[in-house]
Formats: sequence, structure tokens, C-alpha cells
Amino acid sequence: MDTAGLKETVKNKYGEAARRAREGKAGGCRSGPSVSGCCDPIVSNIYEPSEIEGLPEAAKAASLGCGNPTALAQLKPGEHVLDLGSGGGIDVLLSARRVGPAGKAYGLDMTDDMLALARENQRKSGLTNVEFLKGEIENIPLPENSVDVILSNCVINLSADKDRVFREALRVLRPGGRLAVSDVVVRGAVPPEIRKSVELWIGCVAGALDESDYRAKLAAAGFEEIEIEPTRVYSVEEARQFLAGTGIDVDALAPHVEGKFASAFIRAKKPAVPATKLV
Repeated sequence: MDTAGLKETVKNKYGEAARRAREGKAGGCRSGPSVSGCCDPIVSNIYEPSEIEGLPEAAKAASLGCGNPTALAQLKPGEHVLDLGSGGGIDVLLSARRVGPAGKAYGLDMTDDMLALARENQRKSGLTNVEFLKGEIENIPLPENSVDVILSNCVINLSADKDRVFREALRVLRPGGRLAVSDVVVRGAVPPEIRKSVELWIGCVAGALDESDYRAKLAAAGFEEIEIEPTRVYSVEEARQFLAGTGIDVDALAPHVEGKFASAFIRAKKPAVPATKLV
């Protein structure tokens, strides 16, 4: 499938998830396996009940992430935050709470249904320091040096041009700004059948980068102080869950993905001083 076709497939699947959430159905991963996003086991129980208390139910239902970057990013009052692939807006709303009225939280998404859901969730939350933008994470519609922190929750895997995503992230971060991403990473060789599955790509598995590739791409974009901290390594039984219903021979492949996929928290910084160009 070409890049345009993959992007359209992602839009359709996440649009469907947004519509289900608005209808009061569980469109995300909190209730079981789903090809609409990362499947549970990748995304079960990632938010503390006290943390999401008071948020709209539709924001919780549309949660499609694989971690909790807002809790790990150490957001400070007054900071400006951007969430790449903001979906139903749960991480944007949590960020807005953390940065307070003096700060601001942006959400960026390319799916109209998700944007409509996110704006509805913002209205219900009463938070005013929030803005949802339509666009693609490969071409962020913000000026350079405009945000302090960039978050993303199991979305960068969905991009076919991750190098451009990282370059754009560096561009819009202020000097010394932070990247704080929850994503799925690969630890070792993965059967080609997994990589070829579009459904698993949409589920944040087939598009996952190897840990070393993730580091290399961030460094090539210009980031420094790169850290990758696994937060959950998936077992063979969990592998069976996310392979189910994909048309893949689960019994044959599940043992080969034991321990190969992990949710991780990725940290990196934009240099505080621009690099000196050699003459």
C-alpha cells in the first residue's frame, strides 16, 4: 500500500473510532481488542482513575494510546504543549490541566471526526487553554520555536515518514524544548508477515521502529539527550490478542513475537543553543 493509501486507511479507521465514542460505544482499547487503534493489551489501564476523573466519557472511550506521556513529561505551569495525533483529546485535556491557565495545550489531528469529538470534549471539560488544529504530523501547522513540549501517544508509528515527523517536531520546539513520546518499539527481528499487515500498522504494531532506529532517527533530526525507557514488554499471550482477526497464522507467529514489542517512553531535547555550522 502506498503512503496516500495508508493515510486514507488510517483516517477511515480512526474516524470510525471517533464516531463510536460519540455514540457512547468503546471505540478505543480500554474495552478489548480493536482494529480501530492499538489493541488492548497495548493500551489497557494506562491512566489512573483519579487522573481522568471529571473528563468527558467520550474522551476516555476514544483513548487509543499506549502510554501516559502527560504523566511522564513533567509538565510545568505556563508551558505550551503540542500533542501529535491528539485523537479524542484526552492527553490534551490532561496537559491543559497541568500547565494551567498561563499555559496552553494544542492538539493536532488529521481526522475530522476526531477533531469534532475533541472539540466537543473540550467544551464539556470547561477548559479554555486548549486549541485543536487540523493537520498532519509530518507538516505541523505551527511556527518554529513555538512550543515547550511535544507529546504523542502511539501515533508516530502510524506515519510512513517518521524522519519528517521528527524534523518537524524539532522545528516547532523552542530551544531546550522537550519531546515526550509514548510509543511501541521493536526489540529484535520481527516476522515479515507482521510488517505487511495494514491492520497491525494501524494498531501501532507493524509500523513500530526498532529501538536503535528510533534513537538514530531522533539524532539525525537534531535531538539530543535521547532516552528510551520500556514501560511494558508484551508476552506471547498478549501477542495472540493483537494478532487475532488479522488473517495471520496466530499459532505459527505468536511465539516469534514473544518479548519483541514494548510500550516505551521516549525522551529527547532540542539543543538549547543552535548547532554551529561549519564553514
